[in-house]
Amino acid sequence: METVPFVIERTYNAPADRVWQAITDKDKMKEWYFKLEEFKPEIGFEFSFYGGSKEQQYLHLCKVTEVVSGKKLTHSWQYDNYPGESFVTWEVFAEGDKTRVKLTHRGLETFPQNNKDFARESFTKGWTHIVGTSLAGYVEKS
Repeated sequence: METVPFVIERTYNAPADRVWQAITDKDKMKEWYFKLEEFKPEIGFEFSFYGGSKEQQYLHLCKVTEVVSGKKLTHSWQYDNYPGESFVTWEVFAEGDKTRVKLTHRGLETFPQNNKDFARESFTKGWTHIVGTSLAGYVEKS
């Protein structure tokens, strides 16, 4: 069983505060990420959302576990009625007039491996689209 976390990094033509707002403001998140009824970048804040494949949607249950304002956000990531717990960490690095984002998703191996929606390849495809296309398009628009 592979226990190596999934990691993706991208650099955007956008200031760090804009990127931070995009990953922590529920109204902005709805434009490029998942539709969250509520979200606060505060330790202990619990949130949920639906997402998944075309065939099946899953209720994601999450709890913020670490916040370094403007720089780092970590939250748990579980699925309702399925075993397993993982953690997603967003790190934001200002690099001049650009911003580098590093997303780490660890614990993928704790999910049922007999479900293709929980396979590493599924997370790789999803996060590559979210971080590489959706977030980039949102923060780089003028």
